[in-house]
Amino acid sequence: MSALPAKPGLRLSVSEWHSNNHQLSATAEHERLISSAIRQDGRSLRNETNCKTTWDESDTRRRLSDRVWDVSRWKEALETCAQKVDEEMEALTLSKEQTEQALAATVTPLEGRRGYELVTDPVDEQLKKEVELIGRVQQVLQQHIDKAFEQLCVLQEVRHQLTADLQNKMDALDIDMSCLSLTIKSPQISLKTNPTRIPSGSSTPQEWVQFSQYNIARAQEAMQVSQQMREDMSLTRAQVGNELETQRRATEFALRKRNHHEEQARDELEWQIKNTEGEMTEMESDIHGLDADLQAKTASLKLAHTRLENRTNRPGMDLCRDEVQHGLVGEVHQLETTIMALKQKLSEAQNSLQKMKLHHARMLQDLSRKQEALSLEQRSMNTRSHLTSASCTSKTPVLLVPLTNSSGRSNLQLLAQ
Repeated sequence: MSALPAKPGLRLSVSEWHSNNHQLSATAEHERLISSAIRQDGRSLRNETNCKTTWDESDTRRRLSDRVWDVSRWKEALETCAQKVDEEMEALTLSKEQTEQALAATVTPLEGRRGYELVTDPVDEQLKKEVELIGRVQQVLQQHIDKAFEQLCVLQEVRHQLTADLQNKMDALDIDMSCLSLTIKSPQISLKTNPTRIPSGSSTPQEWVQFSQYNIARAQEAMQVSQQMREDMSLTRAQVGNELETQRRATEFALRKRNHHEEQARDELEWQIKNTEGEMTEMESDIHGLDADLQAKTASLKLAHTRLENRTNRPGMDLCRDEVQHGLVGEVHQLETTIMALKQKLSEAQNSLQKMKLHHARMLQDLSRKQEALSLEQRSMNTRSHLTSASCTSKTPVLLVPLTNSSGRSNLQLLAQ
């Protein structure tokens, strides 16, 4: 059995066939037009966005370059200011040490005299004036030293603030220079989470400028105060030096005058001691003579007494008061008078010798004190001359240990690139 033929489909008319063809062509042209418009818009967008991106990136680089220049300019200003602060700190330290040396260069007043040498003389008056002057000078100089120390602390604090600001500037420069060196081909670029956020603690450009301006202005003000302080200390040292020099000369003049008077008194005392010793020697010799004469007269009296006593033994009428008897009696009276006079003179001589010995001892003691006072005054004058020469020598600049900033490094080594 043969198969039945397929059922014929729905047939279209020729007009429908032409209409379909026209529709296909129209749709194709329409899609092509849309595609062409989209392509043109895409090309325009690409060109526009490429230009915008290139411009924005170039503008960002320009802004970064300007920012680097601004930060570098402020960094240089801070470096210059910090260098001046370091120099001012060294100058103030030197002035402070010179003031301390002037404070230490004081003269010790003359002391140690004893006995009648401890008198209220012009030297003592001048020394008292010198002590009072030195006391006032020490108070004034100590006040300057204390103020200089406080100002050094202020400069140290200012220097620390400048160092911190400089460190921030250098860190910011490193970051901005690193950002300036980045390109789209740099391997370290990547997408970040919320990069457009405003970090906490951010400042405005005005606040940023004002901060560095304040640090520099504060440093300049501290340096002006320090410079004025150094001028005041220099002027005070000069005035103090003039006053101390004037008083020193007055004291030394009084010392020399007193020394001259004491030398005269010593020479006079030595002459008196020498003459007294000579007189004592002669007196001792005369006492020996008086004693010898007294012994001789006593022997003569014994002889006369013995003769008179022996003659009393004459017998009978031979016990006569003859010329011999009268002569012996007269001789006894004369010898007794002579012996009494010699004893009195010997006692006077011995008393006089004893007084001269006592006075001689007092003169020797006084001479010892005068020599001690002269030696003391000579040592004082030598000491004063040494102190004067030392104070003149100390006017030369002294070597200082370099000051260090808050980071422990001298000058601006911290700022080295």
